Amino acid sequence: MANAPSCGDSPAVPTTRAIVTRLTRLTDTSLIVHWFTQNHGLMKTVVKGARRPSSPFAGKLDLFFGGEISLLRARRGELHVLREVAIDEWREGLRQHYSSTLLAAYFGQLLELAVQPEHPEPDIYDLLRRALNHVTVSGASLRALRHFEAELARLLGVADHQRSGEACLTDALGLLPTSRLALQEQLSAGDSLNSPSA
Repeated sequence: MANAPSCGDSPAVPTTRAIVTRLTRLTDTSLIVHWFTQNHGLMKTVVKGARRPSSPFAGKLDLFFGGEISLLRARRGELHVLREVAIDEWREGLRQHYSSTLLAAYFGQLLELAVQPEHPEPDIYDLLRRALNHVTVSGASLRALRHFEAELARLLGVADHQRSGEACLTDALGLLPTSRLALQEQLSAGDSLNSPSA
């Protein structure tokens, strides 16, 4: 694993599988990395110097990358320190097509609305991992979007078989990410182009 400097006597969190869902620039050289982890749900880490070429994390932190991480818990707040990372799921296909990138980003945005930070959700982690791997191989589609929403509604306990996952999640969460409308239009246009002509 790539290693970061230790942070005093802050307690270390055991290694867990994790997926990068969002990156935020903190300074010219540092990042805040949002993860969906298998054992701890949504977590945020600060990675000082991550943007420097000499960083042990250089090339290892990008959207939708997955692997094993460990971190040091913050003494206060929810911004922890990334300690080690070993990426083994690069998902390069998600960055080769705009619609795939949009759909993968929507998955992450939806989960940030749907689950509490640092609350273990291993089944939802598995859903995200399978969904990203599917889109990496097969590309983005309305079917993949709707399947993810339906499965998330089921796992959250808000599914209604007579209604769509979108409707169930909207009722439960109050709103869905604003990117959904543009995403649906993008995917609808793609499906139309890929459909056999009459």
